[in-house]
Amino acid sequence: MKDNKESLVLARLAAQIMDEKKAEEVRILDLRRVQGAPSEFFVIATGNVPSHVSALSDAVHEAVKKATGLNPHKVEGYQNAEWILMDYFDVVVHIFQKEKRAFYRLDELWSDGEEVSIRS
Repeated sequence: MKDNKESLVLARLAAQIMDEKKAEEVRILDLRRVQGAPSEFFVIATGNVPSHVSALSDAVHEAVKKATGLNPHKVEGYQNAEWILMDYFDVVVHIFQKEKRAFYRLDELWSDGEEVSIRS
């Protein structure tokens, strides 16, 4: 990512794709003003079952690759699909099953971040 605008575009693309694929509670958190934040943006969404979580991850991967040529630097959790993390450096996509999202409470932990609309 070259600048903040590109990071926001990537975050919105990931969020919109998951929204179109029926993810629940899709949110973008702008963490640029949060000291110690691991990235500029978190995109957080919930899938219904493991296969839905995996499908959301696949859809994000394909859409981002097609639009930007980027692959995630790292993908964690794909095997069990309870919580998949896709690291695009400046944007980190978190796709949870409902129980895992409630347990880890990323939305609350990073509530200092400003919520951004998934549409421009």
